[in-house]
Amino acid sequence: MMLEQLLLLAHVIGATVLFGTGAGIAFFMVLAHRTRDPKLIAHVAGTVVIADALFTATASVLQPVTGYLLARLMGWELTEGWIALSLLLYVFTGLFWLPVVGIQIRIRNLARAAIAERTELPAAYFRLYRIWFTFGFPAFFAVIGILWLMLNKPTIALF
Repeated sequence: MMLEQLLLLAHVIGATVLFGTGAGIAFFMVLAHRTRDPKLIAHVAGTVVIADALFTATASVLQPVTGYLLARLMGWELTEGWIALSLLLYVFTGLFWLPVVGIQIRIRNLARAAIAERTELPAAYFRLYRIWFTFGFPAFFAVIGILWLMLNKPTIALF
């Protein structure tokens, strides 16, 4: 049972890191964007890229591993409705998160270029920011859905 408790703790910490880092990144990026200050945006976006690499990427890899091991230990099939739906939402979230990582890098680079060239942020920055902002909503709500499913484990007949 000690292994089960350790895996559960690791899984909950991973979920917390994914949700918390995502919410924190969104908060700071939105606040930086509102200033329209390339220097602040470059700094915040640079920090966000590092945070995504250290925290979000690590938790994203470990989450399915700990989830799979927990399911095996608990005797749950991966085709069980709430687990299968969680996995689908996880993939859905990744489809929105992966492009966002690239967008954050491009936003950072555009802000750095504006600093170097002593210009305003280019139109490309604002276009990328709108995509970044829009992509955050489905991913955010999918993660909330996953958390709800993990906590409630409802009976869902998918198969």
